[in-house]
Amino acid sequence: MAKVSKRLKAAAEKIEKGKLYSIKEAISLFKETATAKFDESIEVHFRLGVDPRHADQQVRSTVVLPHGTGITKRVLVLAQGEKMKEAEEAGADFVGGEDLVTKISGGWLDFDAVIATPDMMKSVGRLGKLLGPRGLMPSAKTGTVTFELADAIREIKAGRVEFRVDKFGIIHNGVGKKSFTEEQLYDNVRTIFQAILKARPSSVKGTYVKSFSVASTMGPGIKIDPSAAQKEVAGE
Repeated sequence: MAKVSKRLKAAAEKIEKGKLYSIKEAISLFKETATAKFDESIEVHFRLGVDPRHADQQVRSTVVLPHGTGITKRVLVLAQGEKMKEAEEAGADFVGGEDLVTKISGGWLDFDAVIATPDMMKSVGRLGKLLGPRGLMPSAKTGTVTFELADAIREIKAGRVEFRVDKFGIIHNGVGKKSFTEEQLYDNVRTIFQAILKARPSSVKGTYVKSFSVASTMGPGIKIDPSAAQKEVAGE
């Protein structure tokens, strides 16, 4: 059995066992329990009442967090002709066509987001086994297959995140840093929660959000009352 550090034990003692907190209470506790010697991320975890094995119960979309994530993403763009120049001028970190497809095929993955123009998707399709498991595969649904490169690059750099349900019916994303103010963290958590509620598949019956928690990178989870949280964000 793994030994619990004194730091983690002290953090866990600040959380009342069995209690479901409000979003604002949980964020305050996150600030107290994120005691590692670096600027820890705040992570949100949602367990949804969906069956991801069914195509009509997939939950996947994007949302722009009002205060970003605190992480600067390296954006790679796969394009041709004049669109390559547009991507460079818009601030993409890496721009290329078939040359970059070949480089990625060889195992190079030194980037955080991929955007492709529709005319590149025939080539990009070969990268599915490499990019798909890492959540990097461009998709029209998430706005990363587009000719509007400047807008897509700007949104990703500004804090656009993709969320998607995993095979266990869980969504987990980083949505900020301990160095953010409580108000900034609240705005970000509220924004992604609202986006997940909006993405509810019409085929889902019964309880959609079964559990909701936040945690620091190296800290304990803090459980939030999902029903109360829905009322909280809907009433604003």
